[in-house]
Amino acid sequence: MKKSERLNIIKEIITNHEIAKQEEILEYLKEYGVDTTQATISRDLKELNLEKVSGKTKKFKYEILNENVVNSKYANIFRESVISIDYSLNIVVVKTYSGNASGVGFFLDKLDNENILGTISGDDTVMVICRNVDIVPELVNRLKRFLV
Repeated sequence: MKKSERLNIIKEIITNHEIAKQEEILEYLKEYGVDTTQATISRDLKELNLEKVSGKTKKFKYEILNENVVNSKYANIFRESVISIDYSLNIVVVKTYSGNASGVGFFLDKLDNENILGTISGDDTVMVICRNVDIVPELVNRLKRFLV
């Protein structure tokens, strides 16, 4: 089986099932007749730009990041404009260089993260209102990974 076929099957699995562990992907792949290793799956997940996010039935699940957003000019604006990211309770505060908050807020809105209720942008600050307190540390870590 070609790598591209395996990647497409993994996308289908992630889209149709709430997957928390790579071992679960291996089990589903076996149902498709694909025999591979955990190391290969790990590389595949990185290539597919998968991220662990809060799940509905499981604590965490794999999710495919919107490649158009991640690779957009707004992702670059986010990366180049953010000074710091901090939080209190269910509010994340993203500090930016002056005049850049609007572009950063747009990027955050386009992430289409179900745990973000909305954003408010000023000149150098974006306030992100989160659905609940529990997901905030995970969201902050995810946003900080965009800065690298």
